[in-house]
Amino acid sequence: MSHVHIHKHEVKGNNLLISILLNVVITVAQIIGGIISGSLALISDALHNFSDVISLIFSLVAHKLSRRKASLDQTFGLKRAELIAAFVNAATLIIVAFILIYGAIERFFNPHEIESNLVIWLALLGILVNGFSVILLKKDADHNLNMKSAYLHLLTDMLASVAVLIGGLLMKFYGWFWVDSVMTILIAVYLIVVGFDLIIKSTKMLMLFTPEHIDIKEIVREVHKIPGAGRLHHIHVWHLNEEEIHLEAHLECTSNISLTEFNTLLHQIEVLVFEKFGINHITIQPEFKKEDPKDFIVQD
Repeated sequence: MSHVHIHKHEVKGNNLLISILLNVVITVAQIIGGIISGSLALISDALHNFSDVISLIFSLVAHKLSRRKASLDQTFGLKRAELIAAFVNAATLIIVAFILIYGAIERFFNPHEIESNLVIWLALLGILVNGFSVILLKKDADHNLNMKSAYLHLLTDMLASVAVLIGGLLMKFYGWFWVDSVMTILIAVYLIVVGFDLIIKSTKMLMLFTPEHIDIKEIVREVHKIPGAGRLHHIHVWHLNEEEIHLEAHLECTSNISLTEFNTLLHQIEVLVFEKFGINHITIQPEFKKEDPKDFIVQD
């Protein structure tokens, strides 16, 4: 087995912890505000925020677990914990979206008067708190599916607060109760789209699909150009997590070379697949005139 050390974006769990604490504050404020104003929308939004706090805690725990060192019982460590968290959080995003749609339709046909001033101020607080959390996680979200799922939960909360603010202002000055429902439905549709995208990506990684940007036939063609490398077969390429792509394969050598010569050949393959395909861990089984199937993909 061989691997290439690469520079990785360092995901900061501290940013997620700050976001959790801020969301606890806004959740408590919304519950108190909902009770005082009589706004069921605020109380339901507080419950939504509380569910997001649980999701963020789940993401934080998964992030911490993924940093654990490998052991004899866990030879890869717990590096896939974040993929599981991304899948679960993406699923909850979609569930939340349908709950929002249901609530929005109900509010559209059964509007009720609320204390708009308090709603407006709490909406502003929600925009500031969730907006700051979104900014904290944006960079990490570009490099990590787990952080992206947490980021989307927070972005949804911010957009929901924007909808509440606009709805509160229009209710206060024009009596337009329907705007809040329409904006909530639009936000929910956006959630469903990005949620399904996250589920598909995390599922492919968990099921060990070949990464989308990698063409196995192209890998074979490039490896065959290296002197001494014969047919590459029994190939498997998969994501361990978002930072690591693994390749294992059998390599038919063109001559009965020594281990020292094979090490040189292996290093050439290692550099090739890393530079051209971003594969940073490879395991190659050398063969010479071995009688076995030589297909690219062989079902074990």
